[in-house]
Amino acid sequence: MKRTSIFSKTLLGAAVLTLSLGMQSCKTEPKQEDPKEVAEDENEAKFDNVDEAKEDDSEYFVDAAEVDMEEIGLGKLAQQKSTNPDVKALGKMMVEQHEKSAAALKEAAAKKNISLPTSLTEDGQKAYKDLNDKNGHDFDKKYVDLMVSGHEDLIKKMEKASEKAADADIRMWAANMLPTLRTHLEHAKLTKEKVDAVK
Repeated sequence: MKRTSIFSKTLLGAAVLTLSLGMQSCKTEPKQEDPKEVAEDENEAKFDNVDEAKEDDSEYFVDAAEVDMEEIGLGKLAQQKSTNPDVKALGKMMVEQHEKSAAALKEAAAKKNISLPTSLTEDGQKAYKDLNDKNGHDFDKKYVDLMVSGHEDLIKKMEKASEKAADADIRMWAANMLPTLRTHLEHAKLTKEKVDAVK
């Protein structure tokens, strides 16, 4: 009887120790930094006090990379979850176009020594989660709304970049992006009209 009691106490002690160590490791685990902030910090370190204009220009690339990753993730989700053929087609187009855009952007950024986010940003993760929480018609409405507002925002940023960027290559890159982005916006608006018409 005594041996069982000692064994039980030893087992209980080991369990408590394991639990407390596990809780400590949870407490000390650092919060992962937002990939967008990491890229911006890296660019600031590279160009601060050296070339302030280049640091400002790098933000256009960071913003575009953020949108590319978000559109790819949301587009894949739209293809998986939506039952509306127009929404699925819009999602497919967004994935294909933004994968091309992301590849070209990565190449251009490497030439300019500009750091880009390497994974979905905190805002992108939130947008993905919020969309994934929706189903059916609510999902479709949320997706097309995101596509319209997201492209409107990016077009404004690229219009600014095409006029204000200090680097001529970046001005040209932004100007070249605009026709495609405007086409995306038109597709998104047309799809939104169709989705909104469904009762």
